[in-house]
Amino acid sequence: MTEHRGKRRLRGLALVLVALLLPACAGLPTSGDVAVGLKLGESPQDIDILPVASGPITGAGPEEIVDGFLEAGITTTDNWDTARDFLAPSLQRSWSPSAGVSIDIGPDTRTVTSSVPDDEVEDADTAEVQVTLDLVASVDDSGGYAEAVGSSAVAFTVQRMENGEWRITQAPDGVVIDETRFTKVFEGYPLQYFDLGWSRLVPDMRWFPRRQSPATTVTRALIGGAPSEWLDPAVQNAFPADVQLAQDAVPIVGQVADVALTRPASGLDATTLSRMRTQLQATLRASGVAVTQVRFTVDGRDLDAGQAEVKEPSTEIGTLVLQNGAFGRIVGDEISPLDGISAEITSIPQPIVSIDVAADDTHAATRLADQHVYLVGAGSLDELDARPGLINPSLDPYGYTWSVPTGSPASLQASGSDAVAHPIAKAWPSASGISHLRVSADGARVAAVVTVGKQMWVVVAAVVRDSAGVPIELGEVKQLTQLADPATGLVWLGLDRVGVLADPSSPRLITQMVGGPGATEAAPNNAVSIAGARTASGVRILGANGELFAHAGSAWREVASGVAVLATRVGE
Repeated sequence: MTEHRGKRRLRGLALVLVALLLPACAGLPTSGDVAVGLKLGESPQDIDILPVASGPITGAGPEEIVDGFLEAGITTTDNWDTARDFLAPSLQRSWSPSAGVSIDIGPDTRTVTSSVPDDEVEDADTAEVQVTLDLVASVDDSGGYAEAVGSSAVAFTVQRMENGEWRITQAPDGVVIDETRFTKVFEGYPLQYFDLGWSRLVPDMRWFPRRQSPATTVTRALIGGAPSEWLDPAVQNAFPADVQLAQDAVPIVGQVADVALTRPASGLDATTLSRMRTQLQATLRASGVAVTQVRFTVDGRDLDAGQAEVKEPSTEIGTLVLQNGAFGRIVGDEISPLDGISAEITSIPQPIVSIDVAADDTHAATRLADQHVYLVGAGSLDELDARPGLINPSLDPYGYTWSVPTGSPASLQASGSDAVAHPIAKAWPSASGISHLRVSADGARVAAVVTVGKQMWVVVAAVVRDSAGVPIELGEVKQLTQLADPATGLVWLGLDRVGVLADPSSPRLITQMVGGPGATEAAPNNAVSIAGARTASGVRILGANGELFAHAGSAWREVASGVAVLATRVGE
């Protein structure tokens, strides 16, 4: 048997395809989706760079053929036609690249073992080749992304064809792509689903090849598809199961998406049609497709679909701080108070540990020096939770304050404005500890930093509510990323990412996509807490000595001092 790691790689033969948007065309396309042209002022020199692999080399042995096949996973054009060139004709027809993606550290970490030694290849007709991958994540056949750390062995059978060339006769479905090139080959698209009350939209990230038409891809995934399993208990799809796309493409003409549906759609009521249209429009826009509206048709006839009303996340901007005895939004060197609660907060006699402000600024959840959780409102300070060991509370958009002791994650509860506590079932059943939790702006998800065994994980779970909006239980826990060091802060960054402040000795800010990869950057040296924002660039970090830091490009800049508490806002 022979084994090699990172040898005889075909990466040197890989090319880079640069597709330029030219100001003039040699000819007009006669098939495919209608694309939106350049916006006024947009440069025609913007480029889309996609990696492209080469096909088999004449005379390549079994290991080189398997190497080349794996490398060809980066080339998605014509349904991975380059990768199929490494397969025997019978396997070319049955192999399914869309079955999923195995994302590994990179080609240099792959170990390839062949049953035929190098010096016996010329006399052999069949070889068994096994590749061991160092996995970091995977994507399933619906585009769902999940962390999958560990080694995995993949087996191939390679045979000599009649022309003397080796080709693969047995291979698993799906492709392998290294983590550095995954986001160059695949794009994340946030499908939008309604919450259980049909009042808010919740993103569900999916990953599809960049070469595919986004409009057609996300529409096909939404219509006839289903939410991710972990999110499913908290959301619903407006599209009935018997309604499907009637055509393979979704053309965009004049920023209008023309969506042809099957005949069952013609019998739908106005409410369902308006929800369908609203859901699909939001999905297309969130996926970067320039549309102003969606038009549904059945057999060429327009369906009169209206627009459903949905609650949007708070548009309030600004940083909330407790500074020099004043609380409110910091504007330059001044503090702009919040009507109704600023005076109540500053009059609290105890030192304040944390403040989480409601979207409408009418109340706030706080944790004080006695470690109890309180609700601050106009002229009121109500104790909500006096259990020992509580972590910082989190408000949700329905007005409930979430609290839990650090050593008892399953004892999660949510208290309403009436100070009545509602226990939340199925809360992190495998966790022995919890240090942070934040409810998302849509109220359908909760992120947390939990301890499972001796491991620390950033996780997320669906929030199941009753008809009155009371949270009653959590869905299955989805692991986002493992932490090597303790967290000192957790926030939402928009609707599809969380930010984690980790490692007190050498602070780092981890920006982690919910259903996608993450990124890490250095944080200010003495960082102790964090406040979220709609984008990662809006993050604020508080230093141990009261310094307030904001992003300045790739660095951090001190923007204020003397800050005692950096407050958060619901959903951030």
